[in-house]
Amino acid sequence: MSSVIISGDTSGAITVSAPAVAGTNTLTLQAATATSAVNTLGTAVASTSGTSIDFTGLPAWVKRITVIFNGVSTSGTVGYLIQIGSGSVTSSGYVGGGNRLGSSTGVPATSTAGFLINSGASGGAKNGSIAIKLMNTTFGYVADGVLFSSSESNQYLTAGAVTLSGVLDRVRITTTNGTDTFSAGSINILYEG
Repeated sequence: MSSVIISGDTSGAITVSAPAVAGTNTLTLQAATATSAVNTLGTAVASTSGTSIDFTGLPAWVKRITVIFNGVSTSGTVGYLIQIGSGSVTSSGYVGGGNRLGSSTGVPATSTAGFLINSGASGGAKNGSIAIKLMNTTFGYVADGVLFSSSESNQYLTAGAVTLSGVLDRVRITTTNGTDTFSAGSINILYEG
């Protein structure tokens, strides 16, 4: 009979080894105190008030964060920004932009202040997700994604990059003018090692 071997070391890493018909299969789990260090769903936050929504205290092992929008709208027509940071939110140095496609196609726009989700109609509820991924060991991150608003019949595309001063530990969702308030929906994050 075959056996499964579980071993750990002082770094907190655990290795599970199981025999296979030919060779050895090994699964190495991330060292973490989370329920699942590989794929963790945050707690959804109602986007019904305030000028920004923050998710902080992200573990150092995170390599990918998906920001999820469910029926999100604001009091105005300016675009949204997703900003990330290490110790504090980074509000400059981004390269990229967004575009609105559909019944009221917009001109592509750029932003150095965050990952841009272009402007739309006031109250236009947006659904979809933006993925932020670690690109290299010097804290370079890239983002891309698509949102859709059925009330506007528009798709919102975004892509960009930024380099942080350290390991990403927070995500902020706000607006380009910083004063429009959230008015409907909810936002959550899914983070992965």
